[in-house]
Amino acid sequence: MNRKYLVLVSAATICFSTFANAASRDYISIVGSSTVYPFATVVAETFGKSTRFKTPKIESTGSGGGMKLFCAGVGIEHPDITNASRRIKKSEYEKCHNNGVKGIIEVKLGYDGIAVANSKKSKRLELSRKDIFLALAKDVPNPDGSETLVANPYKTWKDVNPALPDSKIEVLGPPPTSGTRDAFAELAMEGGCKKIGWIKAMKKQDKKKYKSICHTVREDGAYIEAGENDNLIVQKLEANPDALGVFGFSFLDQNTDKVQGSLVDGVAPEFEAIASGKYPVSRSLYFYVKKAHIGKVPGIKEFLGEWDREGTWGDEGYLTDKGLIPMPKAERDEFSAAIKNMKNLEM
Repeated sequence: MNRKYLVLVSAATICFSTFANAASRDYISIVGSSTVYPFATVVAETFGKSTRFKTPKIESTGSGGGMKLFCAGVGIEHPDITNASRRIKKSEYEKCHNNGVKGIIEVKLGYDGIAVANSKKSKRLELSRKDIFLALAKDVPNPDGSETLVANPYKTWKDVNPALPDSKIEVLGPPPTSGTRDAFAELAMEGGCKKIGWIKAMKKQDKKKYKSICHTVREDGAYIEAGENDNLIVQKLEANPDALGVFGFSFLDQNTDKVQGSLVDGVAPEFEAIASGKYPVSRSLYFYVKKAHIGKVPGIKEFLGEWDREGTWGDEGYLTDKGLIPMPKAERDEFSAAIKNMKNLEM
């Protein structure tokens, strides 16, 4: 009986200790996407200046890295919010749930395009998604025309498409932990991969093999992982005019004096084209909030209120100056309601 009492007291103590620790942190902790980072930073700075709360601390870890930290548990040692340049995966949601993170608010903040850019010192490229797939996939269709795969033999863009420059294929891009990498693989590479009829047909027969072919990036030096720092990619493109870089539209928009976005399937990565859905390499941006920390860590509810303003994420909001493509009004209203009602994400 005494032992039972001790176990109950111990469990209560642990529970109280977790929230006591959370309550002792006086700032919001945010991790996640390097693409969402500049938007979240501006909102955090505005929030810090206009309220009595401290400016939230934001770490750029990549979408995958942020989800791993966010889903690890509840309490002061875990972040309150994670940013993501793709939607949370079912496996991540389940990991969150298994670790006690059972109340999550999902907020879509807007849209972004993924640019395939080069230095303004070079000629602007006109690429198709098929060109991108053939240039960057680990295995590609045999050039002899047979329905077989070979290790990617292409060394130059001209090898891929005679209309392209005779320059070495060298693409600087994000690592596998990045949401930008996930979205690029799905939208650009798979978008080109399924232009090849016999590979597209494989999707119905063997979805796993199809995805492996379409999403796996070559590892022979043509694609160079440049970390989660998109500004570093911009700097490297300046230093190497023959290279291309993969990053979010916001970084292109902030560096138009240095770099230019390639046309993809005849469409330039521009605000209106991304907003309308015409630009083929566009994706949604999100952040996720841990409900268990609201009311325990000061300012989370108020920080959400700063996001949920027309002056922030609306058509004329200050985030558009940073390159965010706003959601249509009806969609903003939907996520505004999710914030106000603290709606639980269900998958």
